[in-house]
Amino acid sequence: MRIGVNGYFVREPWTGMGNHLAYLLPALDAREAGDERYSLLVPRFPDDEPAPGLDTGGRPGPSRATMTALEPLTRRFSAVEGGVGPKRLPVQLAKLWWEQAGVVLAGRRARIDLLHSPYWTNPLWSPWPTVVTVHDVIQLVLPEYRALARQRFYFALVARALRKATAIITVSECSRRDLIRTVGVPDERVFVVENAIPESLQPVTDQDQLDAVRARYGLGERFVLYLGANDLRKNLNRLIRAYAVLPRSLRDTHQLVVAGRQWPHDHPLYPDPRLVVRELGLEDRVVFTGGIPEAEKAALLSAATVFAFPSLYEGFGLPVLEAMACGTPVLTANGSSLPEVTGDAAVLVNPASVEAIRDGLAELLASPERRQDHAARGVERASRYRWSAVAERTVQVYTWAVSRGG
Repeated sequence: MRIGVNGYFVREPWTGMGNHLAYLLPALDAREAGDERYSLLVPRFPDDEPAPGLDTGGRPGPSRATMTALEPLTRRFSAVEGGVGPKRLPVQLAKLWWEQAGVVLAGRRARIDLLHSPYWTNPLWSPWPTVVTVHDVIQLVLPEYRALARQRFYFALVARALRKATAIITVSECSRRDLIRTVGVPDERVFVVENAIPESLQPVTDQDQLDAVRARYGLGERFVLYLGANDLRKNLNRLIRAYAVLPRSLRDTHQLVVAGRQWPHDHPLYPDPRLVVRELGLEDRVVFTGGIPEAEKAALLSAATVFAFPSLYEGFGLPVLEAMACGTPVLTANGSSLPEVTGDAAVLVNPASVEAIRDGLAELLASPERRQDHAARGVERASRYRWSAVAERTVQVYTWAVSRGG
């Protein structure tokens, strides 16, 4: 069986979709059972830089992005590049063209038996069975995320295409229920394959590493950590307000650290948390680190006293799982998929209540025993989420889809 994988996001490894592909592909490659072969279907933009050092006999060679994606993989994987429509097409329209036509043409060249799109898009028409991974349905659950006409058009299109998919993978039972309810797909075609974390993500106990990450970002010995973007649904402003009304003794001994890339301009969907910090006079207590390299993530999470993630909606909630894997006690929301992921290993609060977030933080910060208990539970629970299991279940969905036909 030859599976074509839509590799659009190998070009954007810093995104959630790109990160997902970066772990899924090697996990599929590492499976010992089965005779699957994979074609990574990758868009080729006119200004893509060719891979250096390849003798192509004067013909256009593969792009640097494609060769970088293939580098860690074995001969089980090959790549086929395809075009993105007419020249000078805007990036968003080029992406749409690739998703609806370019990936099909590339799949024909690769002679695939099944097409897998590892993010929510699949062509309206496909000559093969299709599998689509839907990580969340935020745009259908939260109306503010489809306020623009072009957003409504795009999600109407991909929802229509999704109904034609042979099989759909979601990453949690919460996402599965929301998908069936909002899109109207038959429940027997929707499979849960949970996300995972790399086995290398473990508690960092080396004091030199912990001191180095604190020094790099100007952090104190104790701090509450948030790691993520400033999307409206991430609820960051409520977290900042909850921190502001902590008992003075806790606020004076614990910084609030906001890590991750932040949208640089205040926007209704990306409110600028710095404005709230200034409003509350917390400039000397809140640290913004900017983006965190993957190589430093484990040390930063391990150094934190508490990890706080009171998101209003998550399809899975990978950051809480990463924090748990590093032995950091977690406070998170009691809604969407987050209780499903954390089980009894986190403090769950009402994310719509500043007071509830404050009380949960205060409870953890004031009790070393409670933190130690949650840290131990978190490490044990996180150890269940491995990429080898994701690959195994994904191939089971492939087999089911091929048996059903297009």
